[in-house]
Amino acid sequence: MSTRAAWIAVPLGSLNVALAMLGLLFAGLNGYSLIRYLEELVLATSILAVSVSVVGMIVASHRPRNPLGWIFLAIGFTQSLVNSGWPYAKYALRTDPASLPGGPLMAWLGSGAWIPGISLMLTFVPLLFPDGRLPSRRWRPVAWLSAVPLAIFVVEMAWLWPYRGRTLIEHPGQVKPGALLAITLDLLFPLMLVCGLACVFSLMVRFWYSRGVERQQIKSFAYATTGFLATLVAVEYLPFEPIMLLLALLIVPVVPVALGLSILRYRLYEIDILINRTLVYGSLTAMLVLVYLGGVVALQAALRVLTGQESALAVVASTLAIAALVNPLRRRVQAFVDRHFYRRKYDATKTLDAFSIRLRDETQLDTLSEDLIGVVTRTVQPAHASLWLRPKPGPKDEQAN
Repeated sequence: MSTRAAWIAVPLGSLNVALAMLGLLFAGLNGYSLIRYLEELVLATSILAVSVSVVGMIVASHRPRNPLGWIFLAIGFTQSLVNSGWPYAKYALRTDPASLPGGPLMAWLGSGAWIPGISLMLTFVPLLFPDGRLPSRRWRPVAWLSAVPLAIFVVEMAWLWPYRGRTLIEHPGQVKPGALLAITLDLLFPLMLVCGLACVFSLMVRFWYSRGVERQQIKSFAYATTGFLATLVAVEYLPFEPIMLLLALLIVPVVPVALGLSILRYRLYEIDILINRTLVYGSLTAMLVLVYLGGVVALQAALRVLTGQESALAVVASTLAIAALVNPLRRRVQAFVDRHFYRRKYDATKTLDAFSIRLRDETQLDTLSEDLIGVVTRTVQPAHASLWLRPKPGPKDEQAN
């Protein structure tokens, strides 16, 4: 089964990658600069298309019965089609007219192919993650409702067919649907969002009732998605836009790669370490930045009052203060995170510390045995715990040795 699936998945994934690269090529032929590649998200969407396609190819080859691998390939195909269709049509119809065939067809495909990819990513991916099945039969209405945008996509593409060509490229505002279709298209994206929220809620319900491997898989999904959304917010609202856009290129493949690793169950239990380190060092970085900026501003204000001018002394003093605060602040943040988010680990650490102190002072073996069993029970929480001690050798045993 896996071999047959690989014979189908690998060519599909390779086609998606080739289409994404074709889009980059024709964008360059249309005169795109590097800044335009970044601003119009051509590079970002190409990386997304390639990463989703590669992950889909691997998952479909190794887990052919899980539909998520094939959904990833479908998302990659539609995204690659958008990335390649629009630049190809621009080149064939405007940059160098009549130089390449199929310009009107590619303009038609590139104008609406974004709908199924976005819809599948928002709805069916969280709804079916991680095992490819619905959480329960009660979620079937959500699945059917999530399929409505795909039906609208078919209707829109049929309506756009007569307008394929230069009109879609040069005068998209002239392409206006009828009243009923216009209302339907206006409701398309809100419907996607509503269905997406319902599917995310299903994932939360699944997490609530999950245990073991499935819980770790959902943690990986949530961790990657949170990082991706945080990056989008940073790109949108923080300064240094070129740097942020370059950072987005690194973050874009995080979600599909994390999904693929979770489905394949690769190093699942390291996600707890990643989440812990993110909470600690993210909080630590934010606090140090605030201390640094506050110190610089306060010291500069004080120096202006005392000397009438600013000085580099404020920057030096703030930097030294940050260097002195790093380790003490990190320990305090780590303790806070463990106490509030990893309570079981925090309690186990405290129990072991207390036991190590008693171990130095206690000389009664029976008491130590009882304490040791109690510590193991409270920290590891096994179903059963017992301690076997080798008996003290008698005179005959010593002679035999």
